[in-house]
Amino acid sequence: MVRDTSPAENAAAEIPAHLAGKLAVVTGGGSGMGRELVRQIAAYGYSVATCDWNTDTIAETAAIAAAAATHGALVTGHVCDVSDEAQVLRFRDELLAQHASEHVDLFFSNAGVGGGGSFVNDSREDWERTFATNWQGVYFCARVFLPLLIASGDGVLVNTSSVNGFWATLGPGMPNTAYSTAKFAIKGFSEALIEDLRSHAPEVRVVVVLPGHVGTDIVANSRRARGLPEPAQMSDAQLAELLPDKARAGLIGAGLLADDATTDDLRQLLARLENDFRDKAPLSAAQAATVILEGVQSGAWRILVGEDAAMLDTRVRANPDAAYDYAELFADLIPPSAPEPRKPQGAEQ
Repeated sequence: MVRDTSPAENAAAEIPAHLAGKLAVVTGGGSGMGRELVRQIAAYGYSVATCDWNTDTIAETAAIAAAAATHGALVTGHVCDVSDEAQVLRFRDELLAQHASEHVDLFFSNAGVGGGGSFVNDSREDWERTFATNWQGVYFCARVFLPLLIASGDGVLVNTSSVNGFWATLGPGMPNTAYSTAKFAIKGFSEALIEDLRSHAPEVRVVVVLPGHVGTDIVANSRRARGLPEPAQMSDAQLAELLPDKARAGLIGAGLLADDATTDDLRQLLARLENDFRDKAPLSAAQAATVILEGVQSGAWRILVGEDAAMLDTRVRANPDAAYDYAELFADLIPPSAPEPRKPQGAEQ
């Protein structure tokens, strides 16, 4: 499904009958997997409408994808916060007008943000913002765009969950409650739609995507969504909000931070972690997008993205009672000399 050609080839190409009028929509297209989905779909020959809350990045994505487009595909970029249903409705109206279409063939609910790791310690505002973007964004988009997918006669709704949609943690000492709760909801909603669509809208099928660690800017984008500056410009108060004492202790325990680290050391560490998450991931955003598109094309309803996602899925399914007993779940990966992680509260001793 993925093919790149030059703009010159694109200009000369005629739209094949099987691509004429085909339209895909991608949310969260400003960077990462969303940007790569837009670029690769346009390179295949579909017209694409994409949105993001960041005006600059979505314009950049539209330009990149337009340069890669084939068969006269039209690419449009739109500003939209998917956690706001009114903005989703406006996005729908804009893209239908610009693409002169009355239907959508592919819809990728890809927009996502991190934050709200602790239900106990993090602010309610941060928790609910994260949950709204990840879950309500998917819900509102499904409500608004499902009729257009039905109208296509052969629509596909692709919802991005996560490995945190079946394993609700980042590991010892690293809760991830808002994000995980939303991703579990997306997975459950998508699976519930299988029979609903089969019974009441057989013109549409649903796909749930479960990525592991993919090299994207989600860490940096999540910081920006909270209104925080680049790490080098953060005040001491902002650092304390982002990394409270327990979080710093965890970084020290993991060997990522010295006991006597200064605030400047923290700023440098944050910048490095953001870059490493993107640049040192086992799978690039481009590779992940290819896996997703190939899975959609194959007819799969459940797409695991990355070897880590496949590994976690296998282990949790094989031993669900040990899903949060890290020493047992990862027994073969923890060196014998390593201290045993603390068991979850209430676990059998």
